[in-house]
Amino acid sequence: MQRLAKSALFFITIGLLLYAGCFYAAERLVQQTAHSNPFFKIAKAPVDTFDWVILGASHAMPLDFDDFNAQMQQQTQLHVLNLAAPGAGPLYNRFVFEHFLRARRARHLLYVVDSFAFYSRVWNEERFSDGKLLRRTPLEPAIAQRLVEYVEYEGVDGRALLDYVSGFSKINNRERFQPDLWEGETQFERAYRPSPSAVKKRIEYLYPDKRLPQALSRYLDQLSMLIDRAQKEGIDVAVIKMPLPTLFYSQLVDESAFDQALAQVLRPHGVSLHDFSNRISESDRYFDTDHLNRDGLTEFLKLDLLPLLTAGRSPDGPR
Repeated sequence: MQRLAKSALFFITIGLLLYAGCFYAAERLVQQTAHSNPFFKIAKAPVDTFDWVILGASHAMPLDFDDFNAQMQQQTQLHVLNLAAPGAGPLYNRFVFEHFLRARRARHLLYVVDSFAFYSRVWNEERFSDGKLLRRTPLEPAIAQRLVEYVEYEGVDGRALLDYVSGFSKINNRERFQPDLWEGETQFERAYRPSPSAVKKRIEYLYPDKRLPQALSRYLDQLSMLIDRAQKEGIDVAVIKMPLPTLFYSQLVDESAFDQALAQVLRPHGVSLHDFSNRISESDRYFDTDHLNRDGLTEFLKLDLLPLLTAGRSPDGPR
């Protein structure tokens, strides 16, 4: 029996060493390929203090596609860090923002609101378990510790924590050698041809649980907590809705009711909603059903975003 136990222990040890080696190699690849992951951006940020930090879901992500963030920084003479992630609701954004505040500072926070992100666990608790995000998130004790708290207090599935600390998604990443690009970035130059059926499918995807009042209340509370934390850190907060094509926006149900509920949450914080939903209606300014392409984003930057970002800017440039 002792010989059998020793043999079993030997093979287990070899297996653990091999797994550790694979985990180490996978983590090294993350350091080379994960440039779009918000936690990777925080770790590799070129400065400690940013004039603007951007949070939100995929509608905010084109602001960092290709060279657009660099273009925005050049035109504003401000340091901008985009920490938006695909499908990220306010709970996941709060998680990212809290980690950002551990080592970095910001003067302003731009939160890009999408109503779909406030109606379902899919875009909040379940984002923590998404393999595409986990496999590009660098391994850091501080992230693991914060994730433990979110499992304990915020209803995040414990399997997300197990996946993160074990590196399972990283080791099994079939795209491990490819750069971390959201598929929308490859279409950034595309001009979309409108399709009512595509819009219908897109909206059904974004609102899997329809519009549950209890979900809206919970996730608006999460946004309120995020804003409260930012303001306690002396950070000014701006909340916006990005432009949407007419065909898409017209199919959203009860969007005005969402806007009213959002305004009630923002009002005690002294924060206004800048609603640019109807600012750019033409479909050829989008690369798919609802995301601005380069031309559309350039137009939006010139018309609306630049004045917002540079309001109250120091005449000497970045501070």
